[in-house]
Amino acid sequence: MNAWLRQHRDALRDALARLPRTGGLLSIVVIGVALALPAGGYVALESLRSLGARMTLEPQLSVFLRPEAKRAEAEALGVTLRADARIARVRFVPREQAFRELSAVQGMSEILGALGRNPLPDAYVVQPKDDAPAALEALARDLARGAAVAHVEADSAWARRLGAIAALVRTALWLLAALLAAGLVAVTFNTIRLQILTRRDEIELARLIGATDSFIRRPFYYLGLLQGLAGGVLALGIVAAGLALLNRQVAALSESYGSAFRLGFPGAGDAVALLAFAAVLGWLGASLSVTQQLRRMGT
Repeated sequence: MNAWLRQHRDALRDALARLPRTGGLLSIVVIGVALALPAGGYVALESLRSLGARMTLEPQLSVFLRPEAKRAEAEALGVTLRADARIARVRFVPREQAFRELSAVQGMSEILGALGRNPLPDAYVVQPKDDAPAALEALARDLARGAAVAHVEADSAWARRLGAIAALVRTALWLLAALLAAGLVAVTFNTIRLQILTRRDEIELARLIGATDSFIRRPFYYLGLLQGLAGGVLALGIVAAGLALLNRQVAALSESYGSAFRLGFPGAGDAVALLAFAAVLGWLGASLSVTQQLRRMGT
């Protein structure tokens, strides 16, 4: 057991010593930049989830009453809505409540105060049972015919589109990550191939004096793994630097809306997953390269 651990220690030490002298630094930069692209996109999407969580993706209809509609008319409409078999839930939003909520938005209180009156109408937020587009359109048309109704709007249509766009972007990021992963394996493959060719005489001599295949392969495995791991660390650094720059602009934009939203750095679990993924890619490229080159050398 001690001999086995010593062999791995020596192989790791050999890989660390050769890493700066093998063109591995350039490979690390390539790996880091390539991994930073999908990692940065993933971080941005995860950060935006905090905003998406505040939005309802369930289809809702907002039924706005005429400004001159009396409260009795609003109550009568509420009775009609709650009796409609197509509607699951109904929530009444008095014009006074809507005014208070809008006034709480940064910059709006001065504007509303200048008006001298409450321009907002009473409204109902309706949750339909059937979220099919045709059913929603039919329900919206029927509700718009009410005598006290001024306008009917599908509040969640934009949120549903945003959710679909986010899913599309997430799929595109996975495809990009897969393509870049294949490229990174190829980069490591070529780096290790050049190393094996450079050390060809040394490998043949080691084989003649009884070195096993595992002994010959082990330093190259560690070299590929270290390249991938270092590339992952560099990718995290690039993502952190990019987020720091972007958050300067994001802060100014979000503060204008009275929000403290910022793009967040990936959590410990995501960071470890990225490092492990990069290390596995490096090891895989090294394994494929060593297997091919040693087979050609007849070992």
